[in-house]
Amino acid sequence: MIEVFRVFLPTPVLILLISESLLLGSCYVLAAFLVLEVDPTVFLLYDGGFARVLPVVLTILFGLHLFDLYTDVARRTRVTLVLEIGRAIGLAFIVEALLSWANRNWMLPPRLMIAGSALSLACVAAWRVLYANVALRMFGTQRLLFVGLSPAVAEIAAYLESRPEAGLANLGYADDDHPTGQMLHAAPVLGPLSQLRRIAAETKPDRIVVGLPERGAGWPVQDLLELKFAGIPIEEAAAASELLRGRVCSREVRPWRLVLSSALRPPRRLLMLQSVYSTGIALLAMLVTLPLMLLSALAVKLTSRGPVLHRQTRVGVNGKTFVLLKFRSVQAEAEAKRGRTAAVKDDPRLTPLGRWLRAFRLDELPQLFNVLRGDMSIVGPRPERLEFAEVLAEQIPYYHQRHLVKPGVTGWAQIKCPHGETLEDSVVQLEYDLYYIKHLSLALDLYILLRTLEKMLRLREEQ
Repeated sequence: MIEVFRVFLPTPVLILLISESLLLGSCYVLAAFLVLEVDPTVFLLYDGGFARVLPVVLTILFGLHLFDLYTDVARRTRVTLVLEIGRAIGLAFIVEALLSWANRNWMLPPRLMIAGSALSLACVAAWRVLYANVALRMFGTQRLLFVGLSPAVAEIAAYLESRPEAGLANLGYADDDHPTGQMLHAAPVLGPLSQLRRIAAETKPDRIVVGLPERGAGWPVQDLLELKFAGIPIEEAAAASELLRGRVCSREVRPWRLVLSSALRPPRRLLMLQSVYSTGIALLAMLVTLPLMLLSALAVKLTSRGPVLHRQTRVGVNGKTFVLLKFRSVQAEAEAKRGRTAAVKDDPRLTPLGRWLRAFRLDELPQLFNVLRGDMSIVGPRPERLEFAEVLAEQIPYYHQRHLVKPGVTGWAQIKCPHGETLEDSVVQLEYDLYYIKHLSLALDLYILLRTLEKMLRLREEQ
């Protein structure tokens, strides 16, 4: 796996992205030689042809990403695949239309655009089918052998079973608690821990992942040492799960891990830097969205009774409370009638306008004022209501760790999973929050902002 923006991407996905970038560029260059009446070399080299092809290629790549074609590589029917590649190419036609309105010299000639797009549709679809059936098994695949079956191992195995594009193959498990031959997440139990060296010799793993309950008794330390000396990388399942899934495995968090961790709290200088660029982004966003905020406020006032702004007490950094501002999207008397409840999907308290405000996340624009006041950052954990935070802290270990940084308008948990409606959902969100706190950086914040814009464009939750 390769780190990009402090996020780890599977090598096969990165190879696919690079190969499709080259393939798309080649399709439009080839189309220039096929359909242009003028010398295509002159057009490409001296008339800015390559520069005109670049936005088309970038738009198609963005469309492929927008329609999840880089997160779900191998699980589409061929008809669906062609349709979604066509949708991505359709975005490029929209961009070309906008460029022609701005300056016709920035767009590709219509015949070249049509021919190149037709070639791209055929070539990318064919390459995708070939990649999913052949190349995905060849590029960057690492063979993993699991020692033990801890919760972290089970989570990794389930993830690999559902994500063939991860470029990791599950060879099986060495474990004392399950019978040899039993299938778990499409991989067999290969034998007990006492036979680890034999299992490793037969399967020849590229990496060994250890998922045993605690260090010490029961660990095949000598066997693991010999395998490590033989050149096989060995790592703990909790660390591997965190790297692969982008979230901390809360069931594997131990007090001694927190004591020894150097990432318990982000450095003060990093938090100060985050405050500076959060303020700058908030000011810029307010200038850009001010007309939209005024229209939203007017619409709320005209379409339902009650105040324009909805104020709630939320928990901020170090457990301090603050008043969160949002455009009101629920009926003014909702809490008086139903009591205080968490927001849920298809919330019956929503006004007709409120459904649209939430769909486009326009109700959250007033939170920019919270950022300017220093209550929040642009990126951080979701600010929870005080009464809910107190209950969750009693039920979920290490819940207070999420208050080590300022809450955010958007965040890692917000883009990776839907808003929690159950205790299990809250645990998953906490795992994403702990990962964010551990890996907080400008690069990761930038990635989260880009993914937030993407979610707003396609109006659906990350899965």
